[in-house]
Amino acid sequence: MTEQPPTDEPQEPEAPAAEPPKDEPAAPEAEATPEPETAPEPTPDTEPEAESTPGPAPDAEPTPEPAAETTSPPDAEAAPAAEAPPADAEPEAAAPREKPAIPGADLEPDIVPEGQDALGAEGAEGVADAVDADPEAATPIDGEEPAPDEQPIAGATIDLAKGAAYKATGKRKSAVARVVLTPGSGTYTINGRTLDAFFPRITLRRVISQPLETVGYETRMDVTARIHGGGVSSQSGALRHGIARALLEADPNLRGELKRRGFLTRDPRRKERKKAGLKKARKRPQFSKR
Repeated sequence: MTEQPPTDEPQEPEAPAAEPPKDEPAAPEAEATPEPETAPEPTPDTEPEAESTPGPAPDAEPTPEPAAETTSPPDAEAAPAAEAPPADAEPEAAAPREKPAIPGADLEPDIVPEGQDALGAEGAEGVADAVDADPEAATPIDGEEPAPDEQPIAGATIDLAKGAAYKATGKRKSAVARVVLTPGSGTYTINGRTLDAFFPRITLRRVISQPLETVGYETRMDVTARIHGGGVSSQSGALRHGIARALLEADPNLRGELKRRGFLTRDPRRKERKKAGLKKARKRPQFSKR
């Protein structure tokens, strides 16, 4: 390698890069403003492509046009506006509230004096027309015939001699009634008390008197009974059962009719017995897991 000879010219030192002064704040950079986009001009060599608009499909059904909205005539809109009271007008005073009339105050009491017809001439004619139209449906209550089960048994022959007595035992549930039928005037003696005192309910008294009324001897025989056990309802059923059995002792020919009407059927329901391990007949003790 050949070494270059040293030159006598002094070399200038390189100037250091200028630093910005520290005390002066840096100038804020100018915000870049977006330049408006300009559409490129078409060159003569290139032609703009035609925008392709999708046309209706050949099979597509034409969409129905919306119906034109019906506009009301201007006179119809102007009419309510004209009728509206002005804003400055003072409101009218409300009418005082009237107390409603008592309902039914104008009705007259329908009181029929004794001896006069409640329906009157017009009502009687209406009932007569209804009876002529349908005699079975419009039968008067007074002339209504009793049902077959309520009709008395015809041909009952019971010996009502002076010393005749017919005894029987009737039962229902846990009640027991020992009954004795004797000729008399139709009085009832139950445990030394009258029928009305022992059975205050009218329905129970009607149940008890059914067998004698069916036979037709309700006013020709007396009933004496001793009852124990059960409740009031079961005691009345036991007494009826005992009277029906006593009538069967007096006349065995009554068995068919008394049986058909249910007077000889004993109600066998009784309290169910308690079982071992249970508190009652079916009540079980509460289960405890521990």
